[in-house]
Amino acid sequence: MMFSRTISRAAPGISAFARCEAQCSVHSFTKIPIRTWKPIPQPLGRRYRSTIREQFREQYHKSPVLFPFAVGVIVLVSGICVLYIPWYYKNVIIKPYHNFPEPVAKKLRKALFYSRGKWLDIREANKYFRQALALADEMGMDPFSDEIMGVKYTIAALFEDAGYYSLAIDVLEIMRNDCQRWVDEFSDRHWNNGNRSRVKKNLVQILLKLGQLYDTRYVNEPDNGEKRLVEAVESALSEKQRRERDGLKTGEGPWLTNDELGGILEALGTHYEQFDSHYLATPLFVKALELCAPTSCHSVVLMNNISTCLAQQSPPSSSNALTLSSAPSDFPITSTAPRAILIDQARQWATKALAQASTIQPPNRNEECDVACAVATHNLGEFFEMEGRVKEARLKYEEAASLAKAVGFAEGTTNARAGLKRLKEMEKKKVG
Repeated sequence: MMFSRTISRAAPGISAFARCEAQCSVHSFTKIPIRTWKPIPQPLGRRYRSTIREQFREQYHKSPVLFPFAVGVIVLVSGICVLYIPWYYKNVIIKPYHNFPEPVAKKLRKALFYSRGKWLDIREANKYFRQALALADEMGMDPFSDEIMGVKYTIAALFEDAGYYSLAIDVLEIMRNDCQRWVDEFSDRHWNNGNRSRVKKNLVQILLKLGQLYDTRYVNEPDNGEKRLVEAVESALSEKQRRERDGLKTGEGPWLTNDELGGILEALGTHYEQFDSHYLATPLFVKALELCAPTSCHSVVLMNNISTCLAQQSPPSSSNALTLSSAPSDFPITSTAPRAILIDQARQWATKALAQASTIQPPNRNEECDVACAVATHNLGEFFEMEGRVKEARLKYEEAASLAKAVGFAEGTTNARAGLKRLKEMEKKKVG
């Protein structure tokens, strides 16, 4: 009985406590907001490093040779990129245009992008070049500065390389007119700052290029070519004579070097030789030879040119005698010598060319000397052929063919074989 009463009294007390506990618990949780608990941060760097290390170790065990090689290549390429990209930006993107304002440089970069390679587009390139020139003019750049003249030369070269010779000539003729006008109107004000010499030098170079373009077979205007080349020679020589006579003024600046002046004389001589005026070409080649360094292989070439012109000279006819007046005044033209004397003089110049080439040693000696020797030897064979000395001519032709073959001079080999063929035909005629 005691046990049952004790149990019966305890049961209601426990039940009430449970109800209270439950009510309090429900009431308490209805007021507390639900929270999302974040996990404790872990050292991710260590985890990633360990993961990468494990991956590297795994790949190495799979490919102990190829995997290190691949990693090395990646490191090498990355290093090259790190070094090359800044260098390219500095030396290719920025440096060539550092003398131009950035707006002008931006147009020039676009122009050059369309000037070459697979992106070549003459129309787009010309458009951006002209926009660059217009911007440069607006920003006050000197239109006769080396930078602006260089842009104009580039436009002319762009047309020439693309085969638009008439457009290239138009650009150069505009440049010539501008330079000539400046020289006529403003050159006397710029004796002491070098501008006069610089613009006059540009004028000579433009005249020279115009003469060469007019002489090309695609244009074929030899009269205009001769006119511009004569103007170039006379302008170059007159300025040189003035400096020798009056002396160099303070700050005047340098003029053409002997090599440059000789090149202009040679260009006019080549024009006369090309159009069979050998009696006019000869004194120009002689004068160019005087200005050429004796240790240069080009002196051998000039001697060959003199030899060829002498052998091909003939007295000017009455129809072209008037062209003598177009030759520069420093080169008086005398009456033509007899044919036999001319051939003998030509032989002497060819022999002299070979002797000169033998004295030129490396590093001055180059392929030009070797080709000139082959040409001079061939010319000697032709001179013997003109005199009917077949045996001597054959020896020279065979020697010329051997020299030409040794230096890879295909044209020389072909000409020598043609000479040998002519000699065989001459012998057959004699026997018949």
